[in-house]
Amino acid sequence: MSGGRAARGALSAREKAYRMVDETARINMHELKDNPGARVEGRLIRKATNQAGHTQGALERAAKPPLGWIWGDFYRPWHRMFPGERKFNSDIQIRRPLIPISLIEICRLVDLGYLDSSKLIDLPTLMGTRKLQLRDEVGIMLTSEGCSSLSIPLHLEVQATDQETIGAIEREGGTIRVSYYDAISLKCVANPVGWMNSGEPIPSRRTPPLSLFDSFTDPVKRGYLAPQEEIEKERRKLALLLGYEYKEEKKVGEKRINQVFEGIPAGSIVNLKEKKVFTPTDSEKELYEAEMSVLQ
Repeated sequence: MSGGRAARGALSAREKAYRMVDETARINMHELKDNPGARVEGRLIRKATNQAGHTQGALERAAKPPLGWIWGDFYRPWHRMFPGERKFNSDIQIRRPLIPISLIEICRLVDLGYLDSSKLIDLPTLMGTRKLQLRDEVGIMLTSEGCSSLSIPLHLEVQATDQETIGAIEREGGTIRVSYYDAISLKCVANPVGWMNSGEPIPSRRTPPLSLFDSFTDPVKRGYLAPQEEIEKERRKLALLLGYEYKEEKKVGEKRINQVFEGIPAGSIVNLKEKKVFTPTDSEKELYEAEMSVLQ
């Protein structure tokens, strides 16, 4: 007995490992375990620096947090850290980005011949000048730069503006409406040639969601869903407030609230090669499009 124990004790570490492999069954993934005393917890990352052992080059090429987050503290954006301003930038993640364009830029495009001031200037018209491009934006924000020098009547349809700009446009006898474009309509407006060549029908422009419905039905903001009588009352009030002569609104074009392009009904198929527009003639189809534009 003592000789056998002495023989087993004299085995080298390599022989012990070979014998252990021979005597044990096939190793499976669920049988793997860490060695006793091994460090199994994740490495401690300090929130103040959040460098985690990376080099400076790796940090420069790494993905950066969204705008507003302090470097090293991804879990507390700066606009939520300061007390007293509970709703300051609280909608930064759901804000609808807009392309800013001023009245002086609109007049410049008219002078250069890209736009016709006697016709409706809406989002598809501005995209057709190829001076603007939709990426993640959802429309046009008309700014007040050039209000004092405006001398021609303009008929505009934008997605956001202010009272000073509205007063400058209506002072010269122009019109303005603030309208909404849904995601599918924006996709069609961003690349109308590709959309029409694909054979897809022109989509019906949906009504705004409930969170934006009040903004587009407000006659003060010239919402396109507001009643015409209420808009006329607000036009008179603004003329009296800003001190200019009231001029009756001149109707330009007949663009419905569910139309993406002026003169092309929703559901139409456009053949660019033959320059033909195939419009739906079924009354049930028109009724369906009208109901869908209200329900959405």
